[in-house]
Amino acid sequence: MPSPFLGMNPYLEHPSLWAGIYHRLITAIANHLAPKLRPKYIVAIEERVYEINGDTALLVGVPDVSVQSSLPLVRSTESDLAVISPTTLPMDVLLPMPEILTEAYLEIRAVETEEVVTIIEVLSPKNKQVGIGRLQYETKRLKILGSASNLVEIDLLRQGNSMPMVGNFLPSHYRIVVSHSETRPRAALYGFHLQDRIPEFPVPLRASEPELMIDLKPLLDEIYDQGSYDLRIDYNRLTIPALSEPDMAWVNEMLQQQG
Repeated sequence: MPSPFLGMNPYLEHPSLWAGIYHRLITAIANHLAPKLRPKYIVAIEERVYEINGDTALLVGVPDVSVQSSLPLVRSTESDLAVISPTTLPMDVLLPMPEILTEAYLEIRAVETEEVVTIIEVLSPKNKQVGIGRLQYETKRLKILGSASNLVEIDLLRQGNSMPMVGNFLPSHYRIVVSHSETRPRAALYGFHLQDRIPEFPVPLRASEPELMIDLKPLLDEIYDQGSYDLRIDYNRLTIPALSEPDMAWVNEMLQQQG
């Protein structure tokens, strides 16, 4: 069953669903490109792993019930003032635990030389939040932009801070950036809104070679169907993150039309 939206389905951005969508989309793009790249190139699914500590760490072992002991009152023999003595009973506390995060991305490599020609990134929530996840990604992004590899950056999340870029462009719900290595610092920004169809975009290879085109909408529809998201999403109860009233009205209209 296809998604009820012409473009991006905002319900798929929900934290309870996005992790599955993220990994399925990485795989779907790889499977879509692989036969088109043969025999000159291969597409590899790579991972970066990092640990989150401190302020962004997960807290585990949260008790269902907090039990506190009463502090005894001790009467002073010299006055009528009540003195509270410290308790020696242990208290339940929470300790920050490290969180190991794994993010996938794609590399298009030349078969003969193993040269990384193009890198394709699908942004995760951690990439768009202040913290080590964003720092790790921005560091890698700068390294790619300073290399001879092309970059395709897909942002299908409305929440969070967008990746830095400079230009006379209007804000948009979603963004796809295509950066050819030979034309930097210029890049192509495909900005689109919830109501728009997701635009097709090119995947650059070497400068003298024709680009491949990707249409994400059929890939997302296939993911929606294969993952049985029509059964997993209760459109009457699931809350969409960060949606304005006009956009929510449009969403409800689309769902009513699907009936």
